[in-house]
Amino acid sequence: MSLYLPQARYSLHMALTHPQLTYPSAHKVDQVDDYHGTAVADPYRWLEQVGSSETKAWIQAQNDLTFGYLAKLPDRDSLRKRLIDLWDVPKASVPFTRKGRIYQFRNSGLQNQDVLMVSDTTLDDMRVLLDPNSLSEDGTVALSGMAISHDGNLLAYATSQSGSDWLRWQVRDIATSHDYDDDVQWSKFAGAAWQPDGSGFYYQRYAQPAEDAAYTQTNQAPQLCFHKLGTPQAEDVVVYERPDKPEWGFGAYITRDGKYLLLYINKGTDPRNLLFYQPLTVDQVARADKFKPIADEFVANYTFVGHDGATFYIQTDEDAPRSKLMAFNTEAGSWQTILAEEDRVLDDVSHVTRNGAEAEFIAHYLEDASSRLERYSLAGQKLADINLPTLGSVTTVNTEPGDSNIYYGFTSYLYPPTSYRYDLQTGESTEVFRPEVRFDTSGYVTRQLFATSKDGTRVPMFVTHKRNLEFDGSNPTLLYGYGGFNISLLPGFSVSRLAWLERGGVLAVASLRGGGEYGETWHQAGTKASKQNVFDDFIACAEHLIAEKITSPAKLAIQGGSNGGLLVGAVMIQRPELFGAALPAVGVMDMLRFHKFTIGWAWVSDYGSADEANDFPALYAYSPLHNLKSGVSYPATLVTTADHDDRVVPAHSFKFAATLQEHHVGDAPVLIRIQTNAGHGAGKPTKFIIEEQADIWAFLLHVLDVA
Repeated sequence: MSLYLPQARYSLHMALTHPQLTYPSAHKVDQVDDYHGTAVADPYRWLEQVGSSETKAWIQAQNDLTFGYLAKLPDRDSLRKRLIDLWDVPKASVPFTRKGRIYQFRNSGLQNQDVLMVSDTTLDDMRVLLDPNSLSEDGTVALSGMAISHDGNLLAYATSQSGSDWLRWQVRDIATSHDYDDDVQWSKFAGAAWQPDGSGFYYQRYAQPAEDAAYTQTNQAPQLCFHKLGTPQAEDVVVYERPDKPEWGFGAYITRDGKYLLLYINKGTDPRNLLFYQPLTVDQVARADKFKPIADEFVANYTFVGHDGATFYIQTDEDAPRSKLMAFNTEAGSWQTILAEEDRVLDDVSHVTRNGAEAEFIAHYLEDASSRLERYSLAGQKLADINLPTLGSVTTVNTEPGDSNIYYGFTSYLYPPTSYRYDLQTGESTEVFRPEVRFDTSGYVTRQLFATSKDGTRVPMFVTHKRNLEFDGSNPTLLYGYGGFNISLLPGFSVSRLAWLERGGVLAVASLRGGGEYGETWHQAGTKASKQNVFDDFIACAEHLIAEKITSPAKLAIQGGSNGGLLVGAVMIQRPELFGAALPAVGVMDMLRFHKFTIGWAWVSDYGSADEANDFPALYAYSPLHNLKSGVSYPATLVTTADHDDRVVPAHSFKFAATLQEHHVGDAPVLIRIQTNAGHGAGKPTKFIIEEQADIWAFLLHVLDVA
């Protein structure tokens, strides 16, 4: 049951006044919803209409206040200059090879988007294949997906505008950099897979949304389509669809030899999936009635690793929460274990074939949220370790059939992302590219601590700080977390965080339940009715930092984005006295309505749904929007979001900020920074990132009273 009675329109002259800041007012409406007998008010429902004149006026007023406040902070300009200096060094991704060519993304330093390079010979002789910076004046068009045809001649590439998840696929000749006329739109959440003969590619598309709802309309009932090169999109063939299962999403993968098409079927972000395959002839487009099952029930995650004839290698967590590698015989329908489940997590497996040698596997394991890289025979016998530089994480492993070399990336908090070439014959790693760092990392150290959560669970946390740090409780500290969707927070280098560290800041990154650091059991322990475990873990990490006298509540800030924004929102409300500052970014703040926008319905596997009577109590108990209380002094808060975010629509942050400003008492500022022409984060131009980071660090230094 819903009652909607609009009241007074937005008025700039009406305001809520606090000792230091006057916040723009937002009118309230008599919106009340009935959730299984509980009446829940939603007075700022109108802020969900992101494109309305009222909401635009509210956004402008909030940005006027926020940017005016930030511009006056004493450290803002110096931080911006330092960030530009730190960023302005050449960067390069881990190389990969395809059909005799080598590819790499590069950035000269301050380019808004990375440039795709290619060479017919070596990394020292590369040319530009695709420069996204030439596609827009402000750098807001990003390269968001790519696929190379099996003969190595064509590139299907996807661009996105202003951070949106919507993809536009085009085709480029790799030898000439000439673009074909093909223009494929309304694709999301999946890549492209080329037909073996290069005649076209498979992709996932949605129905074209209404013009005014492209960033808010629910995304469901996609189709797996085949686009034939040189034809209009209107003629694309629907290969697979399930209109009776609108929550199903499809992903196509074609084996490196072009003999099989794999069809992945997912339900939102639930890690459990279905997996089918069908043999392909060179010029025959796949058909829905030709798919054969590998896994036809949603009981576990199944990931294709490679194949040897009729034997498919499948990584799965079926009856193995920390994952294992299996061999599936497609002729006999039988399964055999290759790498059994261990106490550590099998994060990823690569199938490596090389000329004149037996194929093998490269296994990436996680032990207490850091990487191990190892080689195994096809029978599962360990062959060797691939030694890594220090405690940290492997970012990617790139292989090419027939090649005796693999490329891998490695990083850690004080170790910039570095590319290595590993020779499978000699067992030696050679550094390919390591970026210059205008920062002396030798004066800093990273160590791993373990906090004890409310129920006794051991929660790991990486802490990075100056070597000579005095543990007197006075150190400004930033605690970062995520805790959801089976995503692991592994050690990683951040240029922007260097500016925090050199100002005396401590960086702490927590591996919370809900993530994937310890497998699927760890993930499930932070979902649905158990979501409070994630918040308890984060609070325990904060309390541990204080107990160890690394910091104190007045000097402690918390940060997280997306699901991590939800984390920060929930924790700052549950324990406002524990933190000096909060930085929730693009957060899921309305836990009762998240599933009603774009892809939000897909998160029900982690959160549950307020439409379900059994799920509602837990959601309502921690929903940041619904648990703000009048008369409470909340930590200094800088909410960040973007107007084109169609992953977590900005209405979450809008309604949260309006409610926070209404209820908050005290001198601590509670502000919202709304980036225009940007989205959830992917593809954000470098200049936007630097400006935002300068604002965040200046805000923290000010509110935490850092000299």
